[in-house]
Amino acid sequence: MDLGELYHFLFETIPGIGVLIGVGLVLSILASVIMERRTRKRFANHEPAEDDWSFFDDEEDEDEDSK
Repeated sequence: MDLGELYHFLFETIPGIGVLIGVGLVLSILASVIMERRTRKRFANHEPAEDDWSFFDDEEDEDEDSK
């Protein structure tokens, strides 16, 4: 398989574009997992403070305030 055939497969066919998208997804997931592990290792002793903001805690706080 020469370079022309590889280029044609990857950029000019539907299965080739699927391969490119799949490889991109796998690489981005791999990079995010590596970065998340490094961050957790670096900040392993972080205790959330009273005024720490979290995107996922907002709904629970609103429900508790309305009761």
